[in-house]
This record gives sequence, C-alpha cells and structure tokens, in this order.
Amino acid sequence: MSIEKSAGAIIFRKEKNNAFFLLLHYQSGAKRPKTYWDLPKGHIEKGEKPEETARREIKEETGIENIEFIPEFKENIKYFFRVKNKTIFKTVVFYLVKTKDKKVIISSEHIGSKWLTYKKALKELTYKNAKDILKKANDFISKKGL
Repeated sequence: MSIEKSAGAIIFRKEKNNAFFLLLHYQSGAKRPKTYWDLPKGHIEKGEKPEETARREIKEETGIENIEFIPEFKENIKYFFRVKNKTIFKTVVFYLVKTKDKKVIISSEHIGSKWLTYKKALKELTYKNAKDILKKANDFISKKGL
C-alpha cells in the first residue's frame, strides 16, 4: 500500500456579510472516472511544509495569491482509494484561507470554478469528507465572526 500526503484549503471571501466558498470542478482521470467538485489541494513536495503546499496549490489551481491563513483552523481527513489495482492511503491537511480576490484563473487540471454560499457549496461538493470539512469551516467562521 502506498501513502500520499497532501495539503489544501477552504478558500472564502466575504461579500455583504455573506461568506462565499471557492469550489473547483475536477476533470475525470485515472483516480476518478467522473468529474467532481472539490476543494483545492495537492501533493506535499519533498522539503515542503503543508502550509507552503497549500499556498502553492492555491496559486497554481486558482491564480489567487492575496490570501490570509486563519491560524486557529486546521483539519485533517484520511481516506483510501484505488488506482490500477493499487490501494493508496491518503491524508490531507486543510487550512482555512481568506481572500478579497474574486477572479479565479483555473489550472489545466480543472474544468471550472464557482464561488458559492455555504448551503450551495455543501450541495455542490461531491465527497462527504469535503462536505464535513466545509461544515467545520463554516461553523468556525460563524463562531469567530470572520
């Protein structure tokens, strides 16, 4: 069994006191036969800290550079998936990131992006673990008044 480690972010912006979350539309491929909606994330490269990975992946996947990490929020997910009859155990650390930028420039690995309210984002996300992370982030934003 292989192990993969990734880092990603729940990116949000405020507009008229409403939080909008950025979702990315991923292409189908070897890991997933269908397209899906998820949060930005990517592999941690050798010598890179998870927060550095999240910052790099945000820039590569969305074009957004003007970001602020919310230091009190950090969540992990773990799951298994299969590629070519090989089981892979994956861990992903997610950070909560605030931006004022609205413009998104997606990478070639994506086919779309959307800024959505919490309720719409929750419905759009494909995977339960992403929905759970989004719920925790939204609860944190509400509790802290961000």
